[in-house]
Amino acid sequence: MSVSVAVLGAGSWGTALAIQLARLGHSVRLWARDADQAQSMQTARVNKRYLPGITLADNITVSADFDECVAGVDRVLVVTPSHAFAETVDRLAASLTPEIGLAWASKGFEPGSGRLLHEVAAERLGAEFPLALVTGPSFAREVAEGLPTAVTVAANMPDFGHRWAEMLHGASFRAYYTADLVGAELGGAIKNVLAVACGMADGLGLGSNTRAALITRGLAEMMRLGQALGGDPRTLMGLAGIGDLVLTCTGDLSRNRRLGLALGQGRSREEAEAEIGQVVEGIKTSEEVMRLAERSGVEMPISEQVHGILFKGWSARKGVQVLMERDLKRETE
Repeated sequence: MSVSVAVLGAGSWGTALAIQLARLGHSVRLWARDADQAQSMQTARVNKRYLPGITLADNITVSADFDECVAGVDRVLVVTPSHAFAETVDRLAASLTPEIGLAWASKGFEPGSGRLLHEVAAERLGAEFPLALVTGPSFAREVAEGLPTAVTVAANMPDFGHRWAEMLHGASFRAYYTADLVGAELGGAIKNVLAVACGMADGLGLGSNTRAALITRGLAEMMRLGQALGGDPRTLMGLAGIGDLVLTCTGDLSRNRRLGLALGQGRSREEAEAEIGQVVEGIKTSEEVMRLAERSGVEMPISEQVHGILFKGWSARKGVQVLMERDLKRETE
């Protein structure tokens, strides 16, 4: 059954999800924060900045008018950067009802607190409000091009999560669902930090063995924090965890990996960000991961090195050396 959906955020991922929803026959209103960008997309039928060459279907309307986009829709999907999530939910609060619910595809934490985004939403909308997260290994361009993709929909209410999975499922896009919001959110956020680490190792020319070690031991960090926060380890062994981790650490479409590559090759963080030209979630996320790790008493040495390199001027090459010189320990805990 087709529905009307407001997709809030016209970056690459928001546009790709709008294309997927429209592909399945849903009526989509895509909100762009920038009025010039919205006008360009509505007229030219393409997101020239983020997804050049991919045509927007006729059942996608692009607008910079937030209230117009959300008025009277059946569903709402937030796809803003994580640091803008709380502000977006606040703007939505008067328009949302339990029948509409709230879904998002943003990956990260609340800046300054380390809170998961479902905690931010529940605080503003109420503990019993239907919430869902779309996450998993999914490069925006490949989704927009219709290449086969599988994601996880995590929700606090099974029926609501199932409805969102049904809305997205089809046309080479497979959606699974789970009740584990904690695990799904952690996997989608922490993998960005670990992808920076893998990119740095590749930029330094350290080889495939190093990359495999960072992915595997990075997963161990993710699992430790997930256990401390009450996530289901099976979630982190699925699409939302190791699936997204492998994609982001190895795929050249990953902005976080590209940031790491640039740092490993000796460029500054500022130079790398300017070259990428989009939000690199792993930067802010590294701060919140370390905040959560300290609060939870969880050791996360790879994430700690990434944070030090991004914010404290530590050396990328020295960071790898520090990790390799750590004391011997059992692999499994």
